[in-house]
Amino acid sequence: METTLLRRRAADKLGVHACDWLFTDEALQQATAAQVAAHRARRLAGFVVHDVTCSIGTELAALRATAARVVGSDIDPVRLAMARHNLGAATDLCRADALRPITRDTVVVVDPARRSNGRRRVRPADYQPGLGPLLDTYRGRDLVVKCSPGIDFDELSRLGFDGEIEVTSLRGSVREACLWSAGLAGARRRATMLARGEFDHGEEVTDADPDDCPVRPAGRWIVDPDGAVVRAGLVRHYGARHGLWQLDPDIAYLSGARLPPGVRGFEVLEQLAFDERRLRQALTRLDCGALEVLVRGVRVDPDELRRRLRLRGSRPLSVVVTRIGSRSAGRATAYVCCPSR
Repeated sequence: METTLLRRRAADKLGVHACDWLFTDEALQQATAAQVAAHRARRLAGFVVHDVTCSIGTELAALRATAARVVGSDIDPVRLAMARHNLGAATDLCRADALRPITRDTVVVVDPARRSNGRRRVRPADYQPGLGPLLDTYRGRDLVVKCSPGIDFDELSRLGFDGEIEVTSLRGSVREACLWSAGLAGARRRATMLARGEFDHGEEVTDADPDDCPVRPAGRWIVDPDGAVVRAGLVRHYGARHGLWQLDPDIAYLSGARLPPGVRGFEVLEQLAFDERRLRQALTRLDCGALEVLVRGVRVDPDELRRRLRLRGSRPLSVVVTRIGSRSAGRATAYVCCPSR
């Protein structure tokens, strides 16, 4: 029964792999989504790759399609047995400790365990194996490490990591931060946005791109950049690529005369100093019923604000509440908007 239920849960995440694979609940939670694994595999096309924490085999399934050769190992005998079932006899698998290298001249891929008894391990030192020992063990080798998207970039520097940090989102949801050692890096920071819409195949932005993004008052549209762009610190680079500008140099909202292709935006109907009474009057005048609230740089609880406004109209609208100006002289501003979709 457990296997059947896990296969149903895995269908959207892993696609065709889900129908006859074996899982544990924890392994499925940490398994890389098929589209994200395929993206990583494309970056490793032609290499000989060793996945030293192969678990149930999701990364290896993607890597087999692009790599010159793949090898998988894991310290957990149950997950290794599941990987043998899931991948078949043609894939080389063995039991080994990730901190005791057993291959040479391979690209090492690592996905440290970040869950224990259903709870997330947030600190890199609590990963299994810990991130510091991993970096020390494979220092000087080609290394790819999947990490939590919220990992502290400054801590990576303290650990001596000097490669690329790639933040990846799938359908608008940030999934991971991936570390690429210097020999595999194409930049210092990269934001990868996969499958943002039905006909969208994604986009990449790096810190090597131009970042000449000015600061101006709001234009026709406000854009809330993909979380991967914000997390990677590439808002200015993304804005410069698409002819957008910032509303404030310290806030991640962008604005422009047109939207980037396939991106959801907010058409500005009205701008006002943030005040709940004035905002309610503006929304009532515009016949607003359902309200989406976006907040940055201001202490406002979206759910509480929506409840207090008590709107009863028929039109769905959005309001963007943000700080404009420096922290000492900044002012809270509200933009009443019509979402593009």
